[in-house]
Amino acid sequence: MKVLVFGAGVIGCYLTHVLCEAGHDVTLLARGAWKDTLESHGLELRHHLQHRTTLDHPAVTDHIDETIRWDAVFAAMPYHQIHTILPQLAQADTDLLVLIGNNMRAAAMQEELLRLSSAPKEVLFAFQVTGGERLKDRAIVERFGKAGLDIGALHSLPSQAAREKLTALFKGTGYKMRWQPDMEAYLFCHPAAVLPIACLAYACGGDLRRSTRKQRRQMLDAPAEAYDRLTELGIPILPEKDDLFYRPGFRRFVMRILYFIMAKSSIGDLIACNHCRNAVAEMEMLDQDFTALLERGGKPDMPVWNALKAQMPSWEELHWLYDKKRRQWLQ
Repeated sequence: MKVLVFGAGVIGCYLTHVLCEAGHDVTLLARGAWKDTLESHGLELRHHLQHRTTLDHPAVTDHIDETIRWDAVFAAMPYHQIHTILPQLAQADTDLLVLIGNNMRAAAMQEELLRLSSAPKEVLFAFQVTGGERLKDRAIVERFGKAGLDIGALHSLPSQAAREKLTALFKGTGYKMRWQPDMEAYLFCHPAAVLPIACLAYACGGDLRRSTRKQRRQMLDAPAEAYDRLTELGIPILPEKDDLFYRPGFRRFVMRILYFIMAKSSIGDLIACNHCRNAVAEMEMLDQDFTALLERGGKPDMPVWNALKAQMPSWEELHWLYDKKRRQWLQ
């Protein structure tokens, strides 16, 4: 099948690798120096936990060719940039469009896409649990197993046709499709677990190894407060029972071990800290939108969440620090 992946960060690059592995005709949309690297060298991925390196050669472009019919289009862009590419995505000749990543404004984006599109499209939303870092000549991918997509429509499962197409796209790769019944709720819930990790990463100067036992306990306690608030607002917890990882019991015990490993090893750098350092604008927008959601109807009582957040620098300070470093690195 003919597939376009819009966005060549770590998520888009790993997705491209899996689709190439499945034998599809894959085009990766990238720009700037990274596009030049992909064209001259190919897509090199270092799979950190698997201790292996792969090299793929997808087609590379810097725009969507509206004369090409795509069997599927995947958009893997940072949250604060997705809105800028909606007009381009709407004009893509495809009947299946999947937006991957953090998204607190999925309903508005779907409405905009369908309004701008000249032909019917099924719009799905998804999340791929992978981390890593994109370097100048390759990307490092941190993943557990083959990874996969939590995917669904705004308030329903994907259509049968979409499920069949997606299953066929990834057949034989080990990459899993986890169908979700309400991706808006899923994407509303996701920051409850992600933002406390980001707050602690920023509070520790971008290095979770510097975190204390008390701070790691706060990182485990804060999500429970957020999940309680989401429940009060009538938002279903998705994936189901995810909140139990942050409440007393066996699941929390497992999560505590995983958080300790994350905080004390390079895994934490690749799945959390690197992203926080390189995506301050995305994390700021996610924090602002999630805060607005939680404060519907009044400010909730969330003492642990607020105490953890109070330890991090202001967003202005974080932009000055990390955006400046990133500019220097890119030079």
